[in-house]
Amino acid sequence: MTQTWSLLISAIVILSFVTIYSSSASQIPNRGVRRPMIFPLYFASPKSSGHRQAIEGSYWRRHLKSDPYHHPNARMRLYDDLLSNGYYTTRLWIGTPPQEFALIVDTGSTVTYVPCSDCEHCGKHQDPRFQPDESSTYHPVKCNMDCNCDHDGVNCVYERRYAEMSSSSGVLGEDIISFGNQSEVVPQRAVFGCENVETGDLYSQRADGIMGLGRGQLSIVDQLVDKNVINDSFSLCYGGMHVGGGAMVLGGIPPPPDMVFSRSDPYRSPYYNIELKEIHVAGKPLKLSPSTFDRKHGTVLDSGTTYAYLPEEAFVAFRDAIIKKSHNLKQIHGPDPNYNDICFSGAGRDVSQLSKAFPEVDMVFSNGQKLSLTPENYLFQHTKVHGAYCLGIFRNGDSTTLLGGIIVRNTLVTYDRENEKIGFWKTNCSELWKRLHIPGAPAAAPIVPTPKSVSAPAPVVSYNNNTTVGMPPTVAPSGLPQEVLPGEFQVGLITFDMSFSVNYSNMKPNFTELAEFIAHELEINASQVHFLNFFSKGNHSVIRWAIFPAESATYISNSTAMSIILQLKEHRVHLPERFGSYQLVEWKVEPQIKRTWWEQHFWTVVVGVIITLILGLSTFGVWFVWKWRQNAVGTYKPIGARVPEQELQQLTLISSSQA
Repeated sequence: MTQTWSLLISAIVILSFVTIYSSSASQIPNRGVRRPMIFPLYFASPKSSGHRQAIEGSYWRRHLKSDPYHHPNARMRLYDDLLSNGYYTTRLWIGTPPQEFALIVDTGSTVTYVPCSDCEHCGKHQDPRFQPDESSTYHPVKCNMDCNCDHDGVNCVYERRYAEMSSSSGVLGEDIISFGNQSEVVPQRAVFGCENVETGDLYSQRADGIMGLGRGQLSIVDQLVDKNVINDSFSLCYGGMHVGGGAMVLGGIPPPPDMVFSRSDPYRSPYYNIELKEIHVAGKPLKLSPSTFDRKHGTVLDSGTTYAYLPEEAFVAFRDAIIKKSHNLKQIHGPDPNYNDICFSGAGRDVSQLSKAFPEVDMVFSNGQKLSLTPENYLFQHTKVHGAYCLGIFRNGDSTTLLGGIIVRNTLVTYDRENEKIGFWKTNCSELWKRLHIPGAPAAAPIVPTPKSVSAPAPVVSYNNNTTVGMPPTVAPSGLPQEVLPGEFQVGLITFDMSFSVNYSNMKPNFTELAEFIAHELEINASQVHFLNFFSKGNHSVIRWAIFPAESATYISNSTAMSIILQLKEHRVHLPERFGSYQLVEWKVEPQIKRTWWEQHFWTVVVGVIITLILGLSTFGVWFVWKWRQNAVGTYKPIGARVPEQELQQLTLISSSQA
């Protein structure tokens, strides 16, 4: 009896640690906003044996059954842009038939969740909410001792609160998840969250939800590993400045020979941490204590955070070193008066030339290996001043060092959880698969169509209503074709034809209103959307539109162009019902037109000539009036003035005949 009670008490203790671990893993740092990071205080001590025992068994099981690089993996494309959107997203398909969602890839979250159809407080996101009733394979997770239960004790529920004061809560469900048409991993059953309430940034963001990649029982990575579907590893590769997009791999890939690694201790905290020891600026180490980057939770790597945050003394030293090495540039105010950003002008628009104006930065790990950062890894572009850039590394109110996505732009980051290390490999994420010599893989960068017309029927996904297959197709719909434009390609114009199921008389008065709706859905200014032409095609009305660069820009960024085309092609632009249904018939992308010097400065020259003429005529007029007045004054003499005597003329005698 005594032994039975001892076993029962031990089991309760272990379950308590698992619960604490799962709860703490769900708390992620700030994503995108630049407030100081405050981590939740739920972590066990680095020396806590309880924490180690709680997860040690799971790790040993994975070590024993893992076969490196012989498992399939899921290669997936990343979308959006780090600084424009504050995050990167990927596409997941949930249910039978599959329902598509754009989810933020977040290494700081342990739950994958999407808005549920009956959500009481959810924002408007880019895709429709998940409809459990329309999925033949969906099942709610019933209440059990491994989860938190709802008030009725029927279903399992979850709740996640984040540092920026946003939150998500709902019920846990299980369904089939598909990873796209480039995935070697067949669709798998997995547990995810079906949101009932979301607040803060989660409510207002355009992305549908979160894809949790952290360490935890509900993490999508942990679920696939526990099923022995993939190796205990995944990789992320974020596109560079002005490019966006990227690639993700669920599962192991052979590391490049020159990849550098840092140990990542899973027992220290549920976050992915690295052992950072020094930071060098222009080859010189910052004068800091060796323990600066090892305080509290150490150095945490979080893909859901936009910028980087250093402890006070490290930030001051880094800021001063960058300013000192950038003395040839002019220091200016930041784009947002609410923040005291450190910005520089005079570096030029060409990102590839920034290394000539800003120093190289090295992050040195405890094993002596170092990760070299180019300026795009610690700068973001000023949104109001062309050719100006600001520091993307800020002061943290916490002693923890937090490295967000900006640090790893154009860097393949491999989270090798099985071997407890994280690898870094500087590369062009737009050409990742080519550089890794992986044939037939998807293009990794933001995809912009070649500058020619491409027919693209919409919607992309269609299913037979009579199908009786219980599993969704292995091949899920993809985004754009495989053509990838060179990184230097700059989009000058996007044109597209939309076919509406309405007649001309109903459509004609609403062109302006329709343009405003399209601009709102595409998240661009209404002034960028221009009506070009209208014609009838059978029983449909076809309207041709053009999207121009913003007024302050000369071209449309690749990430913005990619987002626009994908939303149109994948039928994710939602318009009011009175406009009827629509279909994207054709679209075309044209490069930026390089204008001659005379074309660029024509009006400047004209205005200059006019101003010169006006000033010249005005000056001549003033001089003429002054001269005239001078002459007029000279013809009059003052009273009493002495004048030279003049001889009087003789009078002419009048003839006697006249007398």
